[in-house]
Amino acid sequence: MKTDKLAVSLFFSRTAEFLGNYLVNQAAKSPCTVRSYRDALTVFRRYVHNEKGLSIAKFSFQDCTREFLLDFMVFLKEKGSSPGTCNQRLTAIKSYLWYCADCDIALQPSALAASHVPFQREPKLNRGTLSGEALAAIFTAPKANRIGRRDQMIMILLYDTAVRLSELTGMLLSDANLAVAEPYVRVRGKGNKDRIVALSDKAAEHLRHYIHAFHGNASSGNTPLFYTVIKGARHRVSPGNIERIINKYADSIRGEFPSLPDKVYPHMFRRTRATNLYQSGVALELVSRILGHSSTETTKIYAAPSIEMLKKAMESANGFMPDEKPIWEGDEDAMARMCGLR
Repeated sequence: MKTDKLAVSLFFSRTAEFLGNYLVNQAAKSPCTVRSYRDALTVFRRYVHNEKGLSIAKFSFQDCTREFLLDFMVFLKEKGSSPGTCNQRLTAIKSYLWYCADCDIALQPSALAASHVPFQREPKLNRGTLSGEALAAIFTAPKANRIGRRDQMIMILLYDTAVRLSELTGMLLSDANLAVAEPYVRVRGKGNKDRIVALSDKAAEHLRHYIHAFHGNASSGNTPLFYTVIKGARHRVSPGNIERIINKYADSIRGEFPSLPDKVYPHMFRRTRATNLYQSGVALELVSRILGHSSTETTKIYAAPSIEMLKKAMESANGFMPDEKPIWEGDEDAMARMCGLR
């Protein structure tokens, strides 16, 4: 009995259940989230053992104090981790501790102590978007052949639907619904939440041609929409391959658009689309739904106003301001001097 009680008090005694069951089956977290939490707890475990000299078999919940976690955050920062990475590690530990506290009320003090560890302040970055001219150029950069059509379709769909890279690679042939009045794609988002995203007319037409060229009369809708052939079998195209494709075409137009970032990544298409929708007057709530955000607060990072929007906002509050009149009006001498006369 004493051994069992000791085992339950050990900090890492519930990580397997937390990662393998709770996050997946009860919290319905995506594989990417589960992986990031596993990485965070792994980094913490290595810190406990390698830096503090404590074994998994001895490190308890009581040992995980506020001061212990503050030291861990300092360690991460000194190792070069960004504020965002430090905060992600801390979020995973806090979530794990609250899960343990829900399982055993005696562990609530540990979870509460961890909740008082502050997150690091992250600098607000002005994340880049692609200009309309650069978008048009990168869309037309692929050659007019079979592979070029695939590469072009990947970039068009990333922009038109504003999907995440993982959502694009996860699309199946059956997710494209083109034989309806309003063509759309079904997207499997974070937390296994499906959503429907309408296609523009041009994107739908491109997708029809792509499917005809790459899928023909395929009978199985479970085929990946974008695939690579390995040993005669079709496999989902990898995220790394898509990143390579995008940067190949970005490099090909860089001479014409030297202001392009050194690396153009897939999420930039999503950010550009969201920003363009907002600046075109689409309501933030609708943009949020297209992006698959659970809250408009998340969408606000894409709500960057254009110069035209800012000017309209400024002009709308200028009704009280008088029209400017030349200060020399009615002054014959001043007007003569302006004409170079005396």
